[in-house]
Amino acid sequence: MLSRMTFRRYHRRLVRFSIAMLVMAIAGSVSCASTGTPTMFAALPPVADSSIFAPLTLPPAPSATRSANGAPGPKYWQNRADYDLHATIDTVGSTVWGSMTLRYTNHSPDSLPFLWFQTEQNAYRDTAGGLSGTGPYWFKTDSAGPYGDIIDSFTELVDGQPAAVQLEDHRTETKVTLLRPLRSGETAILHVTWHFVVPQGIIWMGRAGSVYMIALWYPRVNVYDDITGWDTKQHIGVGDFYLEFGDYNLSVTVPSNYIVAATGTLDNPQDVLTSTECSRLAQAGRTDTIVSVVTAGELRDGTAHLKHDGMVTWKFHAINVQEAVFSTSPNYRWDATSWKGILAQAYYRSPLPQSASSSEEEWHKIAASVARMSIQEYSERWYPYPHSQVSVIEGPRMGGGMSYSMLAFYGDVDSETVLHEVGHNWFSDLTGSNEGRYGWMAEGLDDFINSFISPHHDQEKGIRAAMEGDIRNHSNSPIDSPAGSTNEGAGQALYFTPVAVLHMLRRDVLGPALFDKGLQTFIRRWAHKHPTSQDFFRTMDDIAGRHLDWFWREWFYETPGFDQAIDSVTQVITTGGQTNITVVYGNHSRGVLPLLVRFTFRGGTTQDVTYPADVWRANSTRYRVSYTFAKPVTRIELDPDRHLVDTDRDNNVYQSRQ
Repeated sequence: MLSRMTFRRYHRRLVRFSIAMLVMAIAGSVSCASTGTPTMFAALPPVADSSIFAPLTLPPAPSATRSANGAPGPKYWQNRADYDLHATIDTVGSTVWGSMTLRYTNHSPDSLPFLWFQTEQNAYRDTAGGLSGTGPYWFKTDSAGPYGDIIDSFTELVDGQPAAVQLEDHRTETKVTLLRPLRSGETAILHVTWHFVVPQGIIWMGRAGSVYMIALWYPRVNVYDDITGWDTKQHIGVGDFYLEFGDYNLSVTVPSNYIVAATGTLDNPQDVLTSTECSRLAQAGRTDTIVSVVTAGELRDGTAHLKHDGMVTWKFHAINVQEAVFSTSPNYRWDATSWKGILAQAYYRSPLPQSASSSEEEWHKIAASVARMSIQEYSERWYPYPHSQVSVIEGPRMGGGMSYSMLAFYGDVDSETVLHEVGHNWFSDLTGSNEGRYGWMAEGLDDFINSFISPHHDQEKGIRAAMEGDIRNHSNSPIDSPAGSTNEGAGQALYFTPVAVLHMLRRDVLGPALFDKGLQTFIRRWAHKHPTSQDFFRTMDDIAGRHLDWFWREWFYETPGFDQAIDSVTQVITTGGQTNITVVYGNHSRGVLPLLVRFTFRGGTTQDVTYPADVWRANSTRYRVSYTFAKPVTRIELDPDRHLVDTDRDNNVYQSRQ
């Protein structure tokens, strides 16, 4: 008979031998090498983590140009474009005659043999008497044509001598082959003269009678960046604001009775304004009340203009902006006010035509005042406005507004539209994101900052309802969709959904103080630079000290759906009156959100309990919690104030029958 110790040794050896034989038998039946030696185990491929909490790999990967914390990297670069622009308005032929000198500096590590230019006027080419374009905005012309850019000369200055460069016409994009490659650190100087017939009033720019709203008017050099190299795309009416930063000198020559509003600071008021108007403009820069620089009466009696024949030239300059545009009319009434010396100006026709959507009095009351309020609000809350003025300009438009650097064109005036268009000076004129790729960074972030002062933005409830409807119908798009996407719901994803989503992030995930610090840091880091969505996400993670991969994934890259529920409740009231209660919370969709729980007790008192979305990490469908209360619970409700999105609220409430 074996001793206990000997038996244990024998038993262990027997078990090890049996396991080894079994493993060899299994392995031999699966795979054998050519030598006949069995392969013990074939490696199985790893199973990817597909949960909503899986690490999110954001393109592009962190690098020397873009850091993992969301800030520009130590070797971040962007090219620069400085312009001298001159435009002459031929009011008889409805033609702009332009000339420009561009100083383009290559800060990239690459040698550039050619440059790409945006020639958007070619969208109107060959459209006389009709409509064209595949975007949501029609390119409308009349029969006066021909339309499109007519390049009279395009030369490069090399060794002090101008020489013609090679052009390739790609409709609204033009490729310019340089006389020799532009190496890193070098500056190319190009001179262009061109002209085009101004199309009738449209959503982007155009004319109506004696009003000229001139944008997309000069060959604008495209962006060459560290993400995609040359960013080239045809102008289809959406997502076209992605340009290099630079300094601008702009001069506009018009008939002497025309008033000009433009990007930049007016440099020669004494040459184009009466002494009275100069005094009023200076006064407006010192007051928060409305000053009438040019009055309706002066327009009627002809005293609004310094000269009454010939042509005059208005001169402006702007520092570190992406473009320069202007508008001109002989009938512009001009109001101005200011905040900390920054002018807020309004230009509108007097008298307004009967077809105008807003009255002259509404323009006088709303435009400059709301523009001033916007500058103050956005500067104090988010980032100081870096320019000398902002202008609100009325014209014959299809409705809404269209924003450019330091000014916007409007068809009618209301507080909501002015707030939105002025807000574009932060997103995406100051933070120069690629709207074609990251449309929400222009429209969604702009709408979000509007929401803090908008008189209508107690419409958050309506925004959430629209979001929930989209999710329920599976017709929504991820927020990080390109502008101009054909996906159903893409417009919602660019404008409205980000407002509610960012408010959820601010109020229910990070808290207002931390969120505000994150957004302020993002603007400061990327002011006058070219951020991506990923730079925003990484900055918010960095400032919050948390990885919010789940949040960015479910809102910006997926459309998972959201349905929290109270699956079961067990309540036991002890003999001493104490209540022990166990609640099983359910998550019936892929998307996760914080749990906002309100307990109502006998007698009507309530207690709110909040759990972060991370409670769903261990089990994404079920979360069990036990509580002890002094009173019986009569009601439990999830998200009682409707902060979150939930496509089935019928399962959000427990009502006690006791």
